[in-house]
This record gives sequence, C-alpha cells and structure tokens, in this order.
Amino acid sequence: MAGVNFAVLIGNVGRDPELKMLNDGSRAARFSLATSETWKDKTTAERKERTEWHTIVAYAPALVEIIDKYVRKGSKLYIKAPIRTRKWTGGDGIERYTTEIVLSGFGAELVLLDKAGPGRPDIAAGDSYGASAPAPVAGGLDDEIPF
Repeated sequence: MAGVNFAVLIGNVGRDPELKMLNDGSRAARFSLATSETWKDKTTAERKERTEWHTIVAYAPALVEIIDKYVRKGSKLYIKAPIRTRKWTGGDGIERYTTEIVLSGFGAELVLLDKAGPGRPDIAAGDSYGASAPAPVAGGLDDEIPF
C-alpha cells in the first residue's frame, strides 16, 4: 500500500531566503518557516505558546523565482510539500541527518498569504504557485467532444 508524505504548513518566514546556484546550473532557495500553536494551561490558566521551525527548500525553477521575487523575512505562507530526510557528512567527518520540506515535484504548493504592498504590488494575497504546471493539451480542445 502506498503512503502519503506531505506536510501542510501555515507560518511566517524567519529570515530572507538564501538562493544558491547548484552544480547543474539550476537555482535552489532555502528558508525557515515558523509555525506556532497556543493553548491555555489547565492548571495555571496561563496562555502558552510553542513555535516549531521548519526548513523549506525549493528546487522547482518557477517556485525559486517566486521566492526570490516575493518572499522575505516575515512573509506569511501556506506550504504543501513532501518531507524529506537526507544524510550528509559535516566538515568534522560526522554523518548527520537533516529533515526538510521540499518544494519540488508534482503536488508541491506555495501560497503567498500576505496582502499586496510595497515590494509586492503585482500579486495578491492568496496567489498560489505549484512546482509543476499542468501539461497543455496537444492540438487544443475539440469542440465535438461527445459529452
């Protein structure tokens, strides 16, 4: 049985995204996204808050371009993308693991939730961008579809 591997997050960007040129000539974007939850402590009636930080990485060229143009520290985003854990070796020779939310491939989605304003005048809140665009229909649509 196949599983489902998608994180759905709404949060705020912690710092301006880092853009990097990859060995194959493509670009990638990386930033952190903070999600918070609040609750009332049952024993003290005090309001509590916990913030989680998520590492977001984008490889899809269209999404890297959108992130480069419009995403800044404090931007509010909706993200739907797969969770990936990768192994790497640090400069000290020790193997480490990193878990990231990867905006790449079919189904990955980024929605800008901020209102348009300075630096973002040509987009509106709620504009949605996917990692892969639908393929155009070859030859156009036929007017004589039998249904």
